[in-house]
Amino acid sequence: MKLPTGFGAYVANVGIKDASNDFTLVVAEKICAAAGVFTQSRFAGPSVVLSRENLSDHEARAVVVISKNANVATGAEGLSNAREVVLGVAKNVGCDAKQVLIASTGVIGRQYPMSNVRAGLAAIPKTFVNTSAEDIARGIMTTDTVHKVAESVVAGSSARVVGVAKGVGMIEPNMATLITMIFTDALITKPDLDEIFRRVIDKTFNCVSVDTDTSTSDTAIILASGSAGSVDAVSFESALYEVALSLTKQVARDGEGAEKLIEVCVDRARDARQARVVAKSIVNSPLVKTAVHGADPNWGRVAMAIGKCSDEKDIDETQVVIRFGKQEVYPTFVDTSGLDALSKYMHSDTVRIHVTLNTGDAECTVWGCDLTDGYIRINADYTT
Repeated sequence: MKLPTGFGAYVANVGIKDASNDFTLVVAEKICAAAGVFTQSRFAGPSVVLSRENLSDHEARAVVVISKNANVATGAEGLSNAREVVLGVAKNVGCDAKQVLIASTGVIGRQYPMSNVRAGLAAIPKTFVNTSAEDIARGIMTTDTVHKVAESVVAGSSARVVGVAKGVGMIEPNMATLITMIFTDALITKPDLDEIFRRVIDKTFNCVSVDTDTSTSDTAIILASGSAGSVDAVSFESALYEVALSLTKQVARDGEGAEKLIEVCVDRARDARQARVVAKSIVNSPLVKTAVHGADPNWGRVAMAIGKCSDEKDIDETQVVIRFGKQEVYPTFVDTSGLDALSKYMHSDTVRIHVTLNTGDAECTVWGCDLTDGYIRINADYTT
């Protein structure tokens, strides 16, 4: 899969942790309209701080990602090192440092190995001929088991939207998510791009959760080169949503140790906020996650997760409907023959839980994954 027109990349290993690629740079031929949303963590890393600053004018020329080291909780030295990376990229690209965005992902609390990083910056080429989205996606991986890419064509035009993402753990987005970079050659105004991007992020990446833990480094960025010309805003939003939704599901399916994708739809809620609160309560429940992992159609776990949303005073248990797939399990109970079919469904690699609240007309769908012993092993041994 190639990047949209107007973009090129450089992916390399600079020795952050091991021999895998850990330095990823995407450069536009000219200044792009840009937008971004970031973690609300009080431990936000220097990369988030700098990118927020540099996106204040909604323009960018380049994005650099360092993987295997989050550069978080590293104090003044960590911020200085991040600024040095941005300045080094700007010098090699030939642009202002304010036009460079940066993201970083990996272990928290460790300084960049700056001698290696400086050597890597010095090796940046003058031209960027690599247009492989797959190379970019692989370069930003940490504990991901697969790289994550998606593309879509904007209807009525030749413009494309191409996205990459990384993230399998420490994922409970709050304003943004993990690290995702999206590139398009559509020509779209800066205000429209920012508004559309935020709206799409809220319906996709903000609706994914692996383990309820919000990362310190969550970064979602989009750059629009404009080289394919003007597009219809509605068609552009549709293409962007398609890409973001695909990446969202790929992230959920690749959750650390995950074996199943869980999709939770809550409909007929009072409002979108209520629908999301209940859906997140279900998808984040360890008891629901383990029941799905064991293919156990224990709808009582779902009822529990709905019930603990105690601030939602208008939820009435006598009006709630719970389904696994298309099979209603509450209030219509499943007989023995139905349980056999339901158990077979629960062995699928995707399990959909559908809850109708009957408090209004709003709905929300969220995505997550089952909880396995693999998740425990990965995170128990993460730094050792």
